[in-house]
Amino acid sequence: MTTHTALIVDDEPDIRDLLEITLTRMGINAKTASDLTSARKLLDEQSFHLCLTDMNLPDGNGIDLVQWIQQHAPATPVAVITAYGNMDTAIQSLKAGAFDFVSKPVELPRLRELVNSALRLSQPKPDQDDSADEPGLLLGNSPQIKKLRNQTRKLARSQAPVFISGESGSGKELVARMIHLQGPRREGPFIAVNCGAIPSELMESEFFGHKKGSFTGAIENKDGLFRSASGGTLFLDEVADLPLAMQVKLLRAIQEKAVRPVGDTREIPVDIRVLSATHKNLPELVQEGSFRQDLFYRINVIELGVPPLRERTSDIELLASHILERIASEYECQPAVLAPEAIDLLQDYDFPGNVRELENILERAYTLCEADRIGPDDLHLGNGSQPSTKSEAPVPETTSTTPKAITAPDGEIDLESYLETIERQTIEKALEATRWNKTAAAKRLGISFRALRYRLKKLDME
Repeated sequence: MTTHTALIVDDEPDIRDLLEITLTRMGINAKTASDLTSARKLLDEQSFHLCLTDMNLPDGNGIDLVQWIQQHAPATPVAVITAYGNMDTAIQSLKAGAFDFVSKPVELPRLRELVNSALRLSQPKPDQDDSADEPGLLLGNSPQIKKLRNQTRKLARSQAPVFISGESGSGKELVARMIHLQGPRREGPFIAVNCGAIPSELMESEFFGHKKGSFTGAIENKDGLFRSASGGTLFLDEVADLPLAMQVKLLRAIQEKAVRPVGDTREIPVDIRVLSATHKNLPELVQEGSFRQDLFYRINVIELGVPPLRERTSDIELLASHILERIASEYECQPAVLAPEAIDLLQDYDFPGNVRELENILERAYTLCEADRIGPDDLHLGNGSQPSTKSEAPVPETTSTTPKAITAPDGEIDLESYLETIERQTIEKALEATRWNKTAAAKRLGISFRALRYRLKKLDME
């Protein structure tokens, strides 16, 4: 069993003794230094699994040591001990490359969490090669995507909040998942929440939880997203959609690393890493006053940009192949292949909706193509036209060439649900008429077998 070693750097003997005793009780061999010079000497002589350094030292500061370790011992996670409430210094240390920070007076449970995370980080999984460019969830061979994968690996080693910017559909959540999966929190939960999808009156309860009976409808205790993500990562997607009142409470939760459930009088510590994203221009919203500047600085310690698909067109063929294989697996059909002309057409397309739009285009083309081959005409690109529905339209039960008239219900209707109901009923009739023979039912409906499988899956009729 490997014995872990840690370096403690602090000019106060009492603090050094407290940290050394705590780490020794955790089974960690600790060495101490009182200034930068002696710390650098020890780091030159041996490698450490973790370094804890105070911010204020006789011959410099903790950030100087963070930067030195980044250059000379980048595999060693370093955490900075900051003065109570000095978040600006903490953020400065994270930007310099610190793994994490802890405030004075040092709370031992928080220190133990930090140390355990650092030790998990310092021991990579077996056969893990940090230099290998493993695609993971971020597929592609373009320089842009390779650079992005390299950045996610580096950011995974830190606990700093990361703000992921990029256009809608470009894959910001995938980037967040990769940061989580490659970091020390990979065994913990990854919880993604769309901030724009939560009603404002329920936000505090959703984020922080509530106690039973704290308001009408609170029939039981609820943990909330922060506590559910404890030990892992909380991904705040579309964070720009948070109302100002909630931004204040979110800022406090991030700063204090604690939440107060609705109806409770005490704060509960949470151990999470916060990642956030939006397709909106957050600095512009700060200037307009619709997003708090102090919250922006807290979540935007490090910014990571995701390139749009049109800037990495060389990845389209690989992405398309992967998407088509996934679609075929979901619908339990043969995978379709893209004709060379279809690939050329996709590579010339602008993709305002990015990878999400590519997925939608291919899923539609997959259901309409013939003989498992997607040609240019199946993609319906270029002029914004929608695919013809002639081959998809259900064939009426009657043998007459005149379709039966459909009478819409009176009053307001949900068009999507109404059309879905008609589609479901028509498919059920076709299946009943053919004694549930899907091939015969597809022929009766005037669509391909693959298109029928797609609709059965979409309508949850399987």
